[in-house]
Amino acid sequence: MTRILVTGGMGFIGSAVIRRYLDKPGVSVVNVDKVTYAASEETLRFAEVNAAYIHERHDICDAAEMHRIIDEHRPDAIMHLAAETHVDRSIGDPSDFIQTNVVGTYNLLDAAYAYWQTLAAPEQDAFRFHHVSTDEVYGSLGDTGLFTEQTPYDPNSPYAASKASADHLVQSWHRTYGLPTIITNCSNNFGPYQFPEKLIPVIIMKALTGQPVPIYGDGQNVREWLYVDDHADALISVLKSGRTGETYNIGSSAERTNIDIARKVCELIDEIVAEPAARPREELITFTTDRPGHDFRYALDSTKIQAELGWEPAHSFDESLRLTVKWYLDNMDWCKNAMTGKYSGERLGLSRNASGDTT
Repeated sequence: MTRILVTGGMGFIGSAVIRRYLDKPGVSVVNVDKVTYAASEETLRFAEVNAAYIHERHDICDAAEMHRIIDEHRPDAIMHLAAETHVDRSIGDPSDFIQTNVVGTYNLLDAAYAYWQTLAAPEQDAFRFHHVSTDEVYGSLGDTGLFTEQTPYDPNSPYAASKASADHLVQSWHRTYGLPTIITNCSNNFGPYQFPEKLIPVIIMKALTGQPVPIYGDGQNVREWLYVDDHADALISVLKSGRTGETYNIGSSAERTNIDIARKVCELIDEIVAEPAARPREELITFTTDRPGHDFRYALDSTKIQAELGWEPAHSFDESLRLTVKWYLDNMDWCKNAMTGKYSGERLGLSRNASGDTT
């Protein structure tokens, strides 16, 4: 039986990966997740009775536990998704991002390398440490062009800088120590079970309840949108067949401005909800003070993963956005439970004054 250790498996992307792995015969999963505010145990409740699934509720910043977990479960591969991910929160308080994304990644690399050295040569050759990263490490694009795997790093937010630091650590463990690592950098994900602080679920929650739908600046910032199930399939493909020491960009080519996303989501809610609103929900869109250091555009060249591994998104943007909106409308109880005591829809991403307080 193949055993995969996944960190952050109760998060948005991690849970999608684990659901796919548990559908595969002969695969078992060890999920290392401390269950932060953005994680949800409901995403994997079905797996609790599955003998092929184990949840280790520990923090990747706990070095001793990372050594113990890896030595005890002896995985054939590690997929590292555990991270603080919300740019807005990193602007208000970067400390958790440095600890989890940088120190936590170091702890995993240290433990993985110590374990890898104990393996026989065939097992060493087959082992993989797959680090899941973001397109934000590359910085910001203008109106044209794409990020490639050779694009120099130029992170602009504390979140992006912490992920860039982690990427460099992973790469250095391969070049210095020979650990078989792979890095993937993905575009913006969306889909079911995303914590309702991110753009698309925020729009859905606000528009559905008739609240102002906040859009930063003039709404012209551009993102490339990737459906989470397509991303999960790409990650599994890379872990299985990707070349060690390499980086793979994972994108969809579905670029949209933030204002276009807001308008489309409002339109879908108007269409799907049986009881019509008093006015088109698009009229709820409100422009707010822009995020400090807001990158203008991200877009990835995914030629490499397509050519080498044959991966392409299985869902069109319009199809997956409709599925996402419908899922949130059908699962409002999950949204409310996920947010209770953690987040109430307030503005995040404010700057810090000289004393370190948010302003």
